[in-house]
Amino acid sequence: MFDTFNFDIIYREKNDLTTLVVMMCGVAGSGKTTFSKQLEKEGFVRLSIDEEIWATHGRYGLDFPIEKIEEYKVEAENKLRNLLIELISDKKPVVIDFSFWQRAKREQYKQLIEESGGKWKLIYLKVHPDELRERLKVPNKRFDANAFPVTEELLNSYLNGFEAPKDEGEIIIEN
Repeated sequence: MFDTFNFDIIYREKNDLTTLVVMMCGVAGSGKTTFSKQLEKEGFVRLSIDEEIWATHGRYGLDFPIEKIEEYKVEAENKLRNLLIELISDKKPVVIDFSFWQRAKREQYKQLIEESGGKWKLIYLKVHPDELRERLKVPNKRFDANAFPVTEELLNSYLNGFEAPKDEGEIIIEN
């Protein structure tokens, strides 16, 4: 999926004195987790709300009631935000495997990263909606932390609410 992306853009900065934090950005199914796992193999610590919820509460809709998901997202994000600050302090490179669908949230994290002594790179995975629909057919058959069911209605909601980065220092990968 990312065969043409030059990961050296990220890898060469991983070893700088300032801790690098890669912020993933994209709609569900855009490849954020796939990209993040590639960075994880290169020594980045990967932070994922979905995986934190899975580890703490189990599977969405099976191990906990669907109504609890928003509460658990907030709980997981707070825990991961604190861990992010610790990792920056410990000089460990991080990849944040979130959607970052709101500009305000991206700006909030950029500020947090800089105030904590790190530097950020924003990677925006731009995917055509028709391609997202095809990709999301596969996760719906999975049974792990990233198997959150995305219906056509939910995908349309994500697409309509997504604030694509523009002039935010983003690196755009169209895939």
